Amino acid sequence: MSDFDTLGLRPELNAALKEAGLTSPTPIQSQAIPLATEGHDILGLAQTGTGKTLAFGLPLISHLLDMPERPAAKTAKALILAPTRELVNQIAENLRAMTQKTKLRVTVVVGGQSINKQIHQLQRGTDVLVATPGRLIDLMDRRAVDLGQVRHLVLDEADQMLDMGFIHALRRIAPKLGTPRQTMLFSATMPKQMEELSRAYLTNPKKVQVSPPGKAADKITQSVHFLGNKADKQVKLREILSKDMDALTLVFSRTKHGAEKLMKGLVADGFNAASIHGNKSQGQRDRAIKAFRDGTITVLVATDVAARGIDIPGVEYVINYDLPDVPDNYVHRIGRTARAGREGEAIAFCTPDEADLLRQIEKLMKIAIPVGSGEPPTDPVARKPQPRGRGRGPAQAARPEGQKPKSKSRGRRRSRSRQAA
Repeated sequence: MSDFDTLGLRPELNAALKEAGLTSPTPIQSQAIPLATEGHDILGLAQTGTGKTLAFGLPLISHLLDMPERPAAKTAKALILAPTRELVNQIAENLRAMTQKTKLRVTVVVGGQSINKQIHQLQRGTDVLVATPGRLIDLMDRRAVDLGQVRHLVLDEADQMLDMGFIHALRRIAPKLGTPRQTMLFSATMPKQMEELSRAYLTNPKKVQVSPPGKAADKITQSVHFLGNKADKQVKLREILSKDMDALTLVFSRTKHGAEKLMKGLVADGFNAASIHGNKSQGQRDRAIKAFRDGTITVLVATDVAARGIDIPGVEYVINYDLPDVPDNYVHRIGRTARAGREGEAIAFCTPDEADLLRQIEKLMKIAIPVGSGEPPTDPVARKPQPRGRGRGPAQAARPEGQKPKSKSRGRRRSRSRQAA
């Protein structure tokens, strides 16, 4: 008997868990599954890598197994929204592992793939529709999907959906959903806008929180290296990578251009590297992640937008080559290691113009990250991030991927969000 047997799941789900080698639920699963199985709306706060997918997926599947009738054409019984293609694919993969011996159908719709093929798949109807908001809106506009039969809604990584501007898409999608319905919202952080979102979409929710927002996994060893400039970063990165050439290492760059340039430089120096970012096609991103998962590629250079859905237990190192402009993203990034109960190491590089970004990260996490090498800058001026600029040129090119220019219209913002999905 496994610990999952005590959570009130259906026998076929317990059998699927055992077949997958899962015997003990994570804290978020132990708390959320019984409440969600009872039909409560759920507000779940947990860092990445804590097992959130099964926390909402298992009770969702259990409810759907109690609804044996086949879905009508173009309809879905449950809708799961996630901000990136990689995360959507990861969720669907986990759900299919749990439903492979049932008649439940899981359908994925994301940007970067043939919309005509997705229209054809939806024509049959589906039990679970896993989607990025942008592509779902496109399908709604083409009248290829009817959301009126949806009785279960899941918003996963909802904080990042807000960061990417998907709030407008959510406002269009929500009125089309069936009622009454169960809604589950999962997020790694709880900014003020997230509180407003939960009030708008959840009814008397049960709050489940397994770690304070901004707290990294206990099994992650962190360090920061203070460096003088970009050239020093390149030297330090190669020094670290050379110490363990076979270790799976995820390297974060702030921009798409920076990620691609860094990857090409590593390949030229003999490292087995690939990159994923918003300028890559979905096929290229999928192949890079598969090669990384298989160990064919050992260094994956990524941006924040592309990497949220990476769930690979074997990642040993996460290197923040560039510190993120948003402190919460640091927690998301380093959460790519130490997954599934393993240990991992998170290494950050900090140049003088990033000192204030580091200060904000440490303030959020309420810790001082141990120094790996170098000396923290003492000049107060050096602690201030350099201005990005507003005109055309290098400052504009350095805008982080996914960040929307303030001067654009709301319509343009929607368009950028759809492209990101």
